[in-house]
Amino acid sequence: MKIGFIGLGNVGAKLAGSLQRNNMDLMVRDLDKSAAQVFLDGGASWGDSPKSMAEQCDLIITCLPSPAASAAVLEADDGLLAGLSEGKIWAEMSTTDEAEVLRLGEKVHEKGAAAVDCPVSGGCHRAATGNIAIFAGCDRAVFDRLLPVLTVLGRRVLHTGPLGSASVLKVMTNYLATANLLTLCEALTTMKAAGLDLATTYEAIRISSGNSFVHETESQVILNGSRDINFTIDLVRKDIGLFQEVANRANVPLDISPVLIDIMRDGEERFGPREWSPNIIKRLEEATGLSILADGFPAEMVDDEPEESGYEVVPTGRE
Repeated sequence: MKIGFIGLGNVGAKLAGSLQRNNMDLMVRDLDKSAAQVFLDGGASWGDSPKSMAEQCDLIITCLPSPAASAAVLEADDGLLAGLSEGKIWAEMSTTDEAEVLRLGEKVHEKGAAAVDCPVSGGCHRAATGNIAIFAGCDRAVFDRLLPVLTVLGRRVLHTGPLGSASVLKVMTNYLATANLLTLCEALTTMKAAGLDLATTYEAIRISSGNSFVHETESQVILNGSRDINFTIDLVRKDIGLFQEVANRANVPLDISPVLIDIMRDGEERFGPREWSPNIIKRLEEATGLSILADGFPAEMVDDEPEESGYEVVPTGRE
């Protein structure tokens, strides 16, 4: 299977790296061609346009920063839609809006091709090692065709149902991660103000019912001071906004979600849209005059688990 990969940003480059590391037949493209150089040096070919990639590849993956960016890649005159045909697969690995992936998916289906939304979750450090989790929304037959590739890109792969279902679940998980990040910021700052040692505080959370994946990753780069988790405030605000839209469409009156959106919007206005998302704690540092730092924590997260073959996760109660 020849695979085209469009979008070599923080996450996309790491996912494409897993494909190349596992000797997949790879073609790459990014608006910044220099981002593709490491892949070209490693034997990948360059895609002159999304259209030409769709014509030459069996599977075309997009991993882009926004729904608008994905729409542009598909719908431009030289976009993917112009080159797709019977039997091809478009896999949207961006975090996107359910309604938008369904709209684009319908156009893909009109070409005789298949559409899959398959966002990832678990952090850039796990994307780099092929150990990230992947959700996949599509027909079961399409999922079965794609599974050998998905198990190279990630370790745990969940078929979530029809097209669009994976995007809904992905923004839900990012909403939960954001809620956890903001409560951790409050917890760490409050413990500092109360005179507790922050390294001890970190361990107290880690070994207790308060622990989480977000704590074991983002709390560490907060305490280091780098705040570098390879994810920015504007992307957080986009994702939790998409979750709020899901709730709005379902007529669910949320209490906490609007507060999270307001906090992240305030952080974006204060520190800029491209600030690392864990530095949202700076709001509390500025308000209290405290420095939420501790010695011995890493500047960035590195996945220390060995790369393993991926597998399908089967929901409880199903064979």
